[in-house]
Amino acid sequence: MTNYLAKRPTFVALTSAIAFGFAAFVLPTGASAADLEKCYGIAKAGQDDGSKEINIPGMSTVDFQGGAFKYVTKGTCVEISTPFGAGSLEPLENRPPKGK
Repeated sequence: MTNYLAKRPTFVALTSAIAFGFAAFVLPTGASAADLEKCYGIAKAGQDDGSKEINIPGMSTVDFQGGAFKYVTKGTCVEISTPFGAGSLEPLENRPPKGK
């Protein structure tokens, strides 16, 4: 049985565009992955690169959520300051504090 869709140039172009678009959305840009580290507790709501539970960007619901991370240049995470303290290389349990 022949797969006729795979032979169509439009189908091939569309699937390639989707694959490259997904890679561009998910993978960090501007630096190689070896130069980046996850920094927890620094992302604004909906602007994270993932969380300790799932690696889906934009899922944080509050600013500086302790389980949400952003990729930053290695060695800079703990220097990043937020209203609740510095960034962390490990997930933070009580950030932001209850009632904030």
